[in-house]
Amino acid sequence: MSRRRRVLATLALAPLLAPAAAGERSATPLADAARRALELRDEAVRRGDQPYGAVVVTDGRIVGEGVSAVVARGDPDAHAERIALADAVSRLGAAGLAGAVLVGSSPACARCSDAARLAGIARLYHGNPPLDDGPP
Repeated sequence: MSRRRRVLATLALAPLLAPAAAGERSATPLADAARRALELRDEAVRRGDQPYGAVVVTDGRIVGEGVSAVVARGDPDAHAERIALADAVSRLGAAGLAGAVLVGSSPACARCSDAARLAGIARLYHGNPPLDDGPP
C-alpha cells in the first residue's frame, strides 16, 4: 500500500482509533473490539489454552468472537482468528464478510491473515490500543 493510501486510510479510521480518557470507557467500536479481543485472550488462558482472542467487527458492532482452542481441541488450526471468522459467518448467515475488520489480541499469523482475506475482511488490527496491520 502506498504511503498516501495508508495516510488516507488512517485519517478515515481516526474516529475509530481515538483513545479514551484515563479511567473512561471508549465509545469507539474499534477500541471496544480491541478490549474484547484481550478479554477473550484471557479466557483462553483460563481454559489452559494459548493466549489468543479475536473478534470480527462490521457496522460498528462485534459479529464474531473467537478464543484459541488449539490445546482444548487438539487442533493446530483452531486459532482465535479463524474461530471468530467462522462465528461471524454463522451469525450473519453470510458466506463472506466484505468490509468487516478483524481485531486480534496479537498479530494474525499468515494462515489467519489468508483466511481473513478470503472472507473479505478489509483490515486487520491487533492489541490495545488497536494497531493497524493493514489489509490481509
